[in-house]
Amino acid sequence: MAPDNLNIIGTAHVSEKSVEEVRNTILESKPDVVAVELDAARYQNLLNEKNGVETDKEIKIREIIKGNNLTMFLVSGLLSYFQKKIGEEVGVKPGSEMLAATEAAEEAGSQVALIDRDIQITLKRALNRMSFWEKAKFVYSIIASFFTDDEVIDDIESIKEGDALAEVMTYFQEMSPRAYEVLVEERNAYMARMLLDLDGDVVAVVGAGHKEGIYEKMEHPEDIPPLYQLLELKKRKITFTKIILFAIPALFIIIFAAALLKGINIQGGLLWFVLLTGGLAFLGSLLAGSKLLSAIVAFLVAPITAIHPLLAAGWFAGIVEAKLRGVSMDDLAEFSESESFNELWNNNLFRILLVATGASIGTMIGFFLSITNVLIPLIYKLMGM
Repeated sequence: MAPDNLNIIGTAHVSEKSVEEVRNTILESKPDVVAVELDAARYQNLLNEKNGVETDKEIKIREIIKGNNLTMFLVSGLLSYFQKKIGEEVGVKPGSEMLAATEAAEEAGSQVALIDRDIQITLKRALNRMSFWEKAKFVYSIIASFFTDDEVIDDIESIKEGDALAEVMTYFQEMSPRAYEVLVEERNAYMARMLLDLDGDVVAVVGAGHKEGIYEKMEHPEDIPPLYQLLELKKRKITFTKIILFAIPALFIIIFAAALLKGINIQGGLLWFVLLTGGLAFLGSLLAGSKLLSAIVAFLVAPITAIHPLLAAGWFAGIVEAKLRGVSMDDLAEFSESESFNELWNNNLFRILLVATGASIGTMIGFFLSITNVLIPLIYKLMGM
């Protein structure tokens, strides 16, 4: 099964011209199906925003701040609000052309098909494919954007032009080829497969960066992976970095245990370890602007999290800070709209993330100082030196 006639409209997501083009095309052609680059969750969010439906604005910090969720939250949230910021500059809300497509479809009596992959699956697959350094570089580039004075694109329609678009795609492809494959190539394949499963006359509304890729995929449907493969979330493989993260803490425990069994006094070493990891976590938390209770929690948990590769002192300090401050999606909106460091400093979400980072960095510094001040002296004692 495949569409009898297919017209793919490549749009700029914050362009008034794109909104007009989409609406006029659908009303004039009256297709059987209007396919849009949305998943169910994003479509519902657009409808809620349009209809003024209140959504739960409470951010679940415990779920966000742990593991890869923090990175995924930052990436999805900051990119969404960056797009919103551009949209405000040109007077168009992000997703307006998608809503215009669904509204025009209703007027024309056309069915609506949501053809994009769930954004959460896409981001998780992308983050799983990125190396530690690629993630660090990407997050750094997002944060650095808050401290630059670059002007928003003057002519938003220029992002639909091939050369400008190719330049952006090339930059991201060079930064993380594997994430690029997930964010662009995989989604092209997914949307192409969804379109091939439609019949009748179809108008598809997608971002300009996907139009050519979707056409190419549809020309060779035999090369498109099955949908279940494109939706699968594989468990991450054990990497060399993970081995190191587990090995060093394990070495600490083994050395302390060996010293204890050999009758060597380890109280002094343990005290230094607690003071270095806990003290620097406490200091890092305070320097990041935390409340005293959050810093105390960082001090208490740091010695434990320092030798547990799956935990971080920043998680606990950040959760306590979030409880004390309270944070909502409004803070996220203000976070992306901040124009100075002072505005960022007064933002609850920024302060919570800063505290989590400060406590974790302090613990890490304390841990590595413990190698030379605690671990190595114990090794010398074990060796009778």
